[in-house]
Amino acid sequence: MQPRIKSAIQAKAIIRRAEVAGAQAYLVRRGQEDAGALFLKLSRLDGTFTVLNQARRGDGELIWTKPLGESADENAVLAYLEKQARFDPDLWILEIEDRDGRAFVDEPIV
Repeated sequence: MQPRIKSAIQAKAIIRRAEVAGAQAYLVRRGQEDAGALFLKLSRLDGTFTVLNQARRGDGELIWTKPLGESADENAVLAYLEKQARFDPDLWILEIEDRDGRAFVDEPIV
């Protein structure tokens, strides 16, 4: 099982990686510093979005899942993230604006 990186450090690292690659990344919601769940809102700047959230496989491997599928409109994304925030007030939300829809994470996206 991979060690858990603090959410604050992971969020800062993703923002930095995006900016270095020429994309824009923003902290939309700050969660619990050490262990809040992390959600990524990927904007392709054409009105479509992908949401990624962290999960662990049965063997403990960290992965990212697409709870709304490959593409969703902004209203669906906002409703989903609002619902998640009501369920878990400690969560983090990052928005990444990138025409290619890159997530700037190392773990598998499934």
